[in-house]
Amino acid sequence: MTVTPPAFDPDELSWFKATASSDHGACVEVAQAPESWVAVRDSKNTNGPVLAVPGASWAATVNALRSGAL
Repeated sequence: MTVTPPAFDPDELSWFKATASSDHGACVEVAQAPESWVAVRDSKNTNGPVLAVPGASWAATVNALRSGAL
């Protein structure tokens, strides 16, 4: 099944990265996008492409990473 994210302007989102992130440049930033989507981008290339994923999928991924399942 293909799901299309809502249209949004990345410049209008409030981006953040984890407090555990280092200054070595290997970080991503995330932001809450419209309609419960999560936007993800490379912190080194903030004008580059943005990956948009459904919020439930993002939460499942984060939980799997925290539990060691991924």
